Amino acid sequence: MEYKQTIIIRTDLKLSKGKIAVQVAHAAVSSFLKAKFTVRRQWIKSGQKKIVLKVSSIEELLNLKEIAEGYKLPCSLIQDAGLTEIPPGTITALGIGPSRSSIIDKVTGHLRML
Repeated sequence: MEYKQTIIIRTDLKLSKGKIAVQVAHAAVSSFLKAKFTVRRQWIKSGQKKIVLKVSSIEELLNLKEIAEGYKLPCSLIQDAGLTEIPPGTITALGIGPSRSSIIDKVTGHLRML
C-alpha cells in the first residue's frame, strides 16, 4: 500500500519562496501529527512521500479541506502569524495526510504541482 502527504499552497497571496517553504513545513508537520500512529509509521517506512500542490483562492482551499474531512483524512489548515509578509490570521496552506495515496488522490488528484 502506498502512502503520501499533500500540501496545498494558495498562489493568490504571492508569497516569497522562503515564506512558501515555511508554510509548507508548518502544514506538513501539523497534518502529520493528526494522522494515526500506524499510518505515520507506514508513511515514514515508505519514504515520507510529499507532494506540494497549488490553488488560486481561499475558497478552493477550504473546499478541499471539507472534502478531505469527508474522507476522514488527517488535515491541517495553516494560518500565518502575520509577522512578515501578510496580515495575521491569513490562511496560507492546507496539509492533507499522510494517508493512503488512493484516498488522497480523490481529493487532490486534479490539482497542479506548485
